[in-house]
Amino acid sequence: MNSKNPIGVFDSGLGGISVLHTMHSLLPNENLIYLGDSKYNPYGTKTKEEITKRCIAICDEFIKQDVKAIVIACNTATSACVKLLREKYDVDIIGMEPALKVACDRGNNQRIAVWATELTLSEKKFADLMDRFKDEHHIVKVPCPKLVRMVEDDKLDDTNLVESVLKEYLAACDYKNLDSIVLGCTHFPFYTKYLERLCPNIHIIEGSVGTTLHTKDLLEQKGLLNRSDEIGSITWMNTMESKIELSKRLFKMLEVEA
Repeated sequence: MNSKNPIGVFDSGLGGISVLHTMHSLLPNENLIYLGDSKYNPYGTKTKEEITKRCIAICDEFIKQDVKAIVIACNTATSACVKLLREKYDVDIIGMEPALKVACDRGNNQRIAVWATELTLSEKKFADLMDRFKDEHHIVKVPCPKLVRMVEDDKLDDTNLVESVLKEYLAACDYKNLDSIVLGCTHFPFYTKYLERLCPNIHIIEGSVGTTLHTKDLLEQKGLLNRSDEIGSITWMNTMESKIELSKRLFKMLEVEA
């Protein structure tokens, strides 16, 4: 293992590209492998056992490619099996959880909506997180399965459709009385620009920066941070090869918006 070994990043499909983009921006010298599991998307409607089986298959593939760390760029997969994966593999496994603490730290008596998948919102991991803050803040959970599907089906340019679905979820959480919306799924940052236009007074929060900085800290502790002067590579993989071009387009879309 050396500092030039790649970091493996994976998601149930294409949502984790939002995390990949943040990692490439903040850790530009790192070599990254992105694996989207679009053939088995979505994870949010599957059982924990099904999700765990897929995550093990993906991590096994990453280990074959000598990754120095694995980032689960998927809140649902993290909820389902991050503990098991950490016990099974010798490399650092970095997961994600909704950035609820960031929202709560903005002030007293915050009014917060957490948008995520059904599984993320129903798992004990999120329940424990919510228990830490619910007595001092008003927190509402909003499952948003359609937002995953629209990214996977390449519908982000359909403004009327996107705004219609977003308004549906905004209405479900009484958005006019909110302070912030926590995007608890890595597919959801693709809607940030839409949300900023639809509800400009609401703070939109997602967790990719925190995940990236945590990854950097772990690599530094082990002397594995890539300090090369060269820009790192991105290797694209997907269990549906036809999704690779869309993956690259989504990445470029985030580049334009940055």
